Amino acid sequence: MRAPPPIVLDDDGIAAVDVVAVAREGRDVVLGDRAVAAIRRGAAVLAALAAGEAPVYGVTTGFGALANTVIPGDRLAELQLALVRSHAAGMGTPVEAEVVRAMVLLRARSLAMGYAGVRLEVVEAMCGLLNAGLTPVVDEHGSLGASGDLAPLAAVALALLGEGEVDTPDGRVPAGRALADAGLAPLALGPKEGLALINGTDGMLGMLVLALADLRDLYAVADVVAAMSAEALLGTDRAFAADLVAMRPHPGQQVSAANLRALLDGSPLVASHRAHPGRVQDAYSIRCTPQVHGAGRDLLDVAAGIADRELVSFVDNPVVLPDARVASCGNFHGAPVAYAADLLAIPAADLAALSERRTDRLLDPARSSGLPPFLSPDAGVNSGLMIAQYTQAAMVAETRRLASPASVDTLSTSAGQEDHVSMGWSACRKLRTAVADVRRVLAVELLAAAHAIALRAPLRAAAATGAVAERVVDVAGGPGPDRHLAPRLAAVEALVADGTALATARRHVEGR
Repeated sequence: MRAPPPIVLDDDGIAAVDVVAVAREGRDVVLGDRAVAAIRRGAAVLAALAAGEAPVYGVTTGFGALANTVIPGDRLAELQLALVRSHAAGMGTPVEAEVVRAMVLLRARSLAMGYAGVRLEVVEAMCGLLNAGLTPVVDEHGSLGASGDLAPLAAVALALLGEGEVDTPDGRVPAGRALADAGLAPLALGPKEGLALINGTDGMLGMLVLALADLRDLYAVADVVAAMSAEALLGTDRAFAADLVAMRPHPGQQVSAANLRALLDGSPLVASHRAHPGRVQDAYSIRCTPQVHGAGRDLLDVAAGIADRELVSFVDNPVVLPDARVASCGNFHGAPVAYAADLLAIPAADLAALSERRTDRLLDPARSSGLPPFLSPDAGVNSGLMIAQYTQAAMVAETRRLASPASVDTLSTSAGQEDHVSMGWSACRKLRTAVADVRRVLAVELLAAAHAIALRAPLRAAAATGAVAERVVDVAGGPGPDRHLAPRLAAVEALVADGTALATARRHVEGR
């Protein structure tokens, strides 16, 4: 099989789908001709400024509160090296490889626009790191999200210099050895290059882009699981009718309702009680699914718009302009990304809460329209899925805590020079945790709904939902005597995480 073509970095930014491809699929990265030309223009301007006598922030001066300290010309290289070493001050557990790869890519993307003034060798070295499969070890704590993701990006810069550690396909090794084994030379920094490598919002932006990709799939999975629960609870599909949802024309609501209609179309379970006089309306957790899922989808679009603008933005300070000006600005501040991540955590928590309410209803014999307690055919001796719902509730509670905004927790640093920070890195870290929790919460409901559908036999589910239920039973087993539950839940979570559940549903809906 031929390898997919590399992602080309040019001077006009990058698409979100390409970030995901490099971060998760290991795609190679190359520089386009326009990027090469832009980088060389900026580097020429900066070289002339560095050779002059006028103080230029970050080029011939110190940083932050030390901005008024002028550095002699013979110590400019030492200045940049010291900056990287001192700012590589992270602590805690190393962050995920996909986050680091996204961060390296996005910093290279910004530098490729030519306004940082770095040499071509710097951006080529970053592409080389990605293409060699070398992932710098970046500790979780250290970024306040203004002046960018300083400590995380400094860990990346340190690896480019041959210091620190990197993860390779063969394990974690010193960066210098990994570079040598890959045929890469350690980078020697020129004026401003250390500052340019660390002064970006690339870590938080990478996490936001990855979370958006995950959440789009999870909202689609949530529609599938909700449809399965509606069938299993002998719910009605009338509330999802096109003319009813059109009266409130939020785009996401229309998408979710259309998904539910397609998933439930032709369902023998739904048809079995459609004319029953007692089936007037369902509980909110079923009936209001399009409204809740749809509102979250709409906020995804808002956050995606912010991410898309960031992906074509230049983020650094100071900025090296083509007319030889070097201007200080605040574009390194992470507020736009921080607010987007905090915003997404709220509907994510509610998506989990709605799923848990449907699960609870499936397990409660007083509200499940004839299903056995906790979906166990022999309840009493067996507990069925009782404790799975406990686990689900614990994760729902965590998503609610994670929905509290990080971006309001600004602190003052650098002797008051950097007196307002975005906390965007923290906002994106907690969003990643919330996304993982939502995935697991949906997996619990998926297992419960599949068990409930099996217990409704000989009545069958619709083609799509029935196929998903069968896939769940294949990997996790159906209702019966109690078995070790944790591995079964993990198997269903894997169906959600690897896209199998969603692909199965789509295949049967599209193939009608």
